[in-house]
Amino acid sequence: MTLDAFTDDDARRSIGNAVRMVAIAAVLGVPLLWWKLGWASAALFAVGALISGSGLFEWLRLMSALMASMAAAEAANSPALARPLAPVLIGFFLRLFVAVAVLYVSLKYLQGSVFALAAGLALGAAALLVEGLRLVRSWTT
Repeated sequence: MTLDAFTDDDARRSIGNAVRMVAIAAVLGVPLLWWKLGWASAALFAVGALISGSGLFEWLRLMSALMASMAAAEAANSPALARPLAPVLIGFFLRLFVAVAVLYVSLKYLQGSVFALAAGLALGAAALLVEGLRLVRSWTT
């Protein structure tokens, strides 16, 4: 597989796999952190993982809508026939606002480890890194 053969379905599959990895890491990490650091740190980790996973999912929706819009415009040679991106963008910014509010409330009321929250938030980037390395490996073999 080469970079030229990378399709929209490959991108969707990669981000879907990254979301799945975040969910698995959260399911495994929450009980471990609860046991080691207490329920508040486990809750902060879960909040970070939830925000990270929802961010990946929202990027998938945004990317899919942009690609569909570009494909529709290219096929018809008219950007007027493309689907409007406003609902997807409104959802994206609404999720961002909710994520900031959840972060604020969880930091204010949960007295757990901030490092657990940071670890939960970093799960998305780590999952995307793993998926990127898998893609690079598949392109080089």
